[in-house]
Amino acid sequence: MKKDYANMNNIMLGLFSIEQWQGKIEGIINYQVKNLDITPKQKRELQKEIEQVIIALINKAQALVTKPEKKSVRGKLVKFAVKNFIDVDTIKKKVPGIAKTIMNKVDNPTSKKQLGLMALDKLEHIDDIAFIDSTLKANAHNVGKVYNRYGVSTREALNSKIEKELRTIHTATYTYCVAMLCGIVAFLLAWWTFRKNKTLHAILFVMSLIFAFILLGVGLTASMIEVDARISSLDFLLLGQHIAFKDQVLFFQSKSILDVVTILISGSAVDSIAVGVLILVFSILFPVMKLSSTGIHLLGKKKLAENKIIKYFAFQSGKWSMADVIVIAILMAYIGLNGLLEDQLAKLNIPSTSLTLISTHNTALQPGYIIFIAFVLFGLVLSTILKFITPYDSH
Repeated sequence: MKKDYANMNNIMLGLFSIEQWQGKIEGIINYQVKNLDITPKQKRELQKEIEQVIIALINKAQALVTKPEKKSVRGKLVKFAVKNFIDVDTIKKKVPGIAKTIMNKVDNPTSKKQLGLMALDKLEHIDDIAFIDSTLKANAHNVGKVYNRYGVSTREALNSKIEKELRTIHTATYTYCVAMLCGIVAFLLAWWTFRKNKTLHAILFVMSLIFAFILLGVGLTASMIEVDARISSLDFLLLGQHIAFKDQVLFFQSKSILDVVTILISGSAVDSIAVGVLILVFSILFPVMKLSSTGIHLLGKKKLAENKIIKYFAFQSGKWSMADVIVIAILMAYIGLNGLLEDQLAKLNIPSTSLTLISTHNTALQPGYIIFIAFVLFGLVLSTILKFITPYDSH
């Protein structure tokens, strides 16, 4: 849902979208045409300009019909008619009246409406450009698919619906997260309470292992870090009208450890594949083997419990596990990204009389990170407990 929200509010479908600009400019044109009000001073200046244009047209027409290269009979007749029957000076004297009539035509509701339709018609021709037309069609197809999935017809309705559902999911997610952390506390209290009751140790340890596997599964699959950079508000004046864009997403990613491993391994570069394999082996497979080995060591027969491989994974593999390293690495990545985004987005903030741009970012560690830390610490505690309750050699 967050990805859909980010895609639908991406800057390419907003500030850099021809469709969005076209809609906003159409509104400006309609407003400007409807509210076109020419002051008396502007009318006088415009009338003078019109008079000069008309006189220039008359002079040009006179020059065309009276130029000397007209040698044909028809040309001589035209020249004779213009010279003897048309008084150019009289026509020029009527120019102010003609200009005033034109001004009256321009400054009436019907002409304003026609002017607006002409401007909008020119704007509509943008869609006829092949590249722009194909881009608009592709965007409309993708947007339509998302709208159908959520049962809405406008972007505002989509944003409202997603934001409402995300608030519910956010509350539920952190409720479950707190419940799991309380579960860890409950298990530790149970261990402390029944530490001297050896008959319950095996059952309690199995239950603890099951809970540890749940923590590991959630920690690996739930989102650990979310990077969200956006222009929260862009407002400026164009032809006296405010143009505003809200929540323009520049970049969004939300990844779990498994997502990162999948992306690295599916890449084409050898170094990324190598890093992906290392994370898979030492941060996922090693913890799984360690938990499984602790259960086998406690519940299995002596021969199996004292197997070198089982004992190694149960008691000594912790130094090779990179789970704790992953926790620190993600924390450092978060700190680094947080500082970088704050620095870069701060440079975009442009307060002025004609333009206001406010950028922000919502980069944050997610519940998956908290649960994964809880798993690492709980796993260390279980390893320590196993050393005290095991009936076999732990060395």
